[in-house]
Amino acid sequence: MQPVNLSDYEALAKARLDRGALDYYQGGSDDEVTLRANRTAFERLRLRPRVLVDVSACDLRTNVLGIPVTMPILVAPTAAHALAHPDAECATAQAAGAAGTLMVVSSSATRSLEDVARAASGPLWFQLYIRRLRHAEALVVRAQAAGYRALVLTVDTPRLGNRERDIRNNFEGFPTPNYDSDGKEEPFMGDTLTWDILDWLRSLTSVPILLKGILTAEDALLAVERGVAGIIVSNHGGRQLDGAVPSIEALPEVIAAVDGRCEVYLDGGVRRGTDVLKALALGARAVLIGRPILWGLAVDGAAGARRVLEILRAELEKAMMLAGRPTLASIDRTLVQPVGTAPER
Repeated sequence: MQPVNLSDYEALAKARLDRGALDYYQGGSDDEVTLRANRTAFERLRLRPRVLVDVSACDLRTNVLGIPVTMPILVAPTAAHALAHPDAECATAQAAGAAGTLMVVSSSATRSLEDVARAASGPLWFQLYIRRLRHAEALVVRAQAAGYRALVLTVDTPRLGNRERDIRNNFEGFPTPNYDSDGKEEPFMGDTLTWDILDWLRSLTSVPILLKGILTAEDALLAVERGVAGIIVSNHGGRQLDGAVPSIEALPEVIAAVDGRCEVYLDGGVRRGTDVLKALALGARAVLIGRPILWGLAVDGAAGARRVLEILRAELEKAMMLAGRPTLASIDRTLVQPVGTAPER
């Protein structure tokens, strides 16, 4: 039977993936409290629909850092797409382009950043981990040369979280061609990074820089003071610090701190069009989805990943119609109300 929602794709993917790959994709850290909370936090937000509004034509088009996309739904950076499908990140890039949206390519991809760029038919951003300075510099130069439109620096990973599923499975990892090394580089330095790394990055490239992994107003302020173009509110899909605040709950304070000085996005737990609607109402410019893309990829390659995006787009459009918000500009804070609170006016 044709999957009708993202949960259907997840169920089908579980039947196709081996245990190690499934747990690598699906798991969080420690007791997976934050992993679960990313979903349940959306359930604590209620929608306040308006009626008698002309919703015969809803417009989902927007732009991200000036790049036009057909919907406020982007593809998040996730590693190891080859565990889901042989065409790996190349298939995902094709799916994103076919759906009219943007993909953020992980530096831990199982295809080289150049191969993904050649396969892509839509815009790409490049996600960066800084493990070694010389290697990070090479990646930045390569990404800009390959046509990537922005750098997304992940800032919540001084060390990997305690991912117990991978430990139990003796998960051995996967090829990472972007990190092939001759072994002569400096030792790992991710746990020594400070805000000064942004000045270093900016000296290497002219493309915009976004930070992924911000959860507090304090860090959001430091980010805008350093001139970042965007912030992705994210707890790494519950894979880093367990017990961290759910992304959707962190979003309002980041939006307030930024106060329009840079674009703000959200990832973590988005599974329905109503989730997207709630994130937009709280101030996100767009959301990014990770695991659902992998489910689609595992089920039907590029076509499955594209279908996941199309399902979410259709759900968002219907939610906008039912909420009486036919344009993205008409979506605001008055649309959402946390459980047990009075609505904002």
